[in-house]
Amino acid sequence: MSNLGQATAEAPYKFKPIAPPRRSLWPLEMRVVGEGAALAAVWPALDRAPNGDGHGVIVAPGFATDDNSTAALRRVLKNRGYPTRGWRNGRNDGPTQANLDASVNNAKDLADKTGEKVSLVGWSLGGCLVREAAREHADLVRGVITMGSPFQDVRANSIGVMWNLLASKERIEDKERTEALGAPIPVPATAIFSGTDAVVSGDACRERPGGKRESIEVFASHFGLGVNPLVYYAIADRLAQKKGTWKHFEPPALMKRLYEVHS
Repeated sequence: MSNLGQATAEAPYKFKPIAPPRRSLWPLEMRVVGEGAALAAVWPALDRAPNGDGHGVIVAPGFATDDNSTAALRRVLKNRGYPTRGWRNGRNDGPTQANLDASVNNAKDLADKTGEKVSLVGWSLGGCLVREAAREHADLVRGVITMGSPFQDVRANSIGVMWNLLASKERIEDKERTEALGAPIPVPATAIFSGTDAVVSGDACRERPGGKRESIEVFASHFGLGVNPLVYYAIADRLAQKKGTWKHFEPPALMKRLYEVHS
C-alpha cells in the first residue's frame, strides 16, 4: 500500500513534490479489462449498495474524456435514488478557468433544482476541478469524492506527451495556484486512489490526514477506477451518509481486506 508522510490537521499546508509513477506499472493498466468484466458480473449485487436521500450528484470525467466515460457510474447512482448528472461540458481539455466556471455553474443549477447542496464526484483531472469548485463555493457542496485525482501534485503523472498534445492552450499554469491544490477544502472530502496506478502517483491522490477527510485505497488501474465495483460501493456508501453527519469509511466485514482506509 502507498505511503504518504503524515501531517497534523493543525499544521499549515505545504506543497511537497511527488515523483511520477514508475513506468513498470503500465502493464497493470490492463486490469481495466478485468475490472469492467467484474462490474458486469456484480451489477445485480450493486442493488444492495446503500440507498441515497435524493440529494443531487454531479460526476465529472477525467482528462481528454467526456460524460460518456462516467455513464455506468451515474446509472448506478441514479438507481440508488440520486438525481445524477454529468458535468455537461463536453470533453475535459484541462484545468481552464472556463472548465472551473462550468463546474460551478452546473453545481448551482442542480442545487437550485433539488433545493439541496450537491455532492461532487470527479475522476482524475475531473476530481481536481470539482475539488476547486467546492473550495470556491462550499455553500453549494455537501461533499467531494475524487477518484485517482492528483491534486497533491498534478505533475506526478506519466502522460506528459498526451497532456501537451490534448490540453487546452488556455489551461491554468500558475505555479502558486497549482501547488495549492492539495490544501484541505472546507467540505467533507474522500479521495479514492490506487497505489499501483500507472498514470498518476497514488500518493498525489490522497487527502492530508485530519478533519473530515479520508483516503480510501483500492487495488485498481487508473483507467479502471470508473468501472471498478469496489470504487462504486465506496462511493455509494459515502454519499448515503445522512445530511449533516460524516464519519470515516468502514467497509463491511467481508470486504475489509479489499480496502485500506487512511484518515
